[in-house]
Amino acid sequence: MGAAPGQSGEGPPGAARRRPQSVLFACTYNSVRSPIAEALARYSFGREIHFESAGLRAGEPDGFAIAVMAEDGMDISKYKPRSFDDLEDTSFDLIVSLSPEAHHRALEFTRSMAIDAVYWPTMDPTAVDGTRDARLDAYRAVRDILEARIRKLFLETAWDGA
Repeated sequence: MGAAPGQSGEGPPGAARRRPQSVLFACTYNSVRSPIAEALARYSFGREIHFESAGLRAGEPDGFAIAVMAEDGMDISKYKPRSFDDLEDTSFDLIVSLSPEAHHRALEFTRSMAIDAVYWPTMDPTAVDGTRDARLDAYRAVRDILEARIRKLFLETAWDGA
C-alpha cells in the first residue's frame, strides 16, 4: 500500500504502474500457502496473468490444503511442491512472499533483476493444533485472506493500461 517495492504492502505503491504479467507466490515449503494463492489467482485471473508458486524448500502435498480448496471447487491434489531452485524461469514481474523466510529470498531476486517484491504476512495453518475442524478452520482462514488480498491486488490497484 504505502511501502516501497521490495517491502511489505498489498501492491506497488504511488503512481500507477504496469500490471504484472507474471507473478510468483512464495512461502517456506510450497505445500500450503503459496499453492493456495497460486490456485486462487489462476482461478480468477489465469487467462490474463501467468502465476506460479515456489518455496525455499519443496515440502509434501498437504491434505488440509487440498480439502479447503476442493470446498471452493479447485483441485490442487496433483500439485507437486517445488523450491525456488526448481523454477525453470525466474522472469517474474512480481513476487508475493507469504512467509518471512520467503521474503528474504524474494529480495535477493530484486537485487539482480527488475522484479517487484511484496510481503503479505500470512499465518502458517500447519502450526494450529486441535481437532480436525479447528485445523480446517485455520486453513479456510488462510484461503479466505489470500483470496481477498489477490482480488484487491488485481481488481483495486491502479495499474497503467488496466
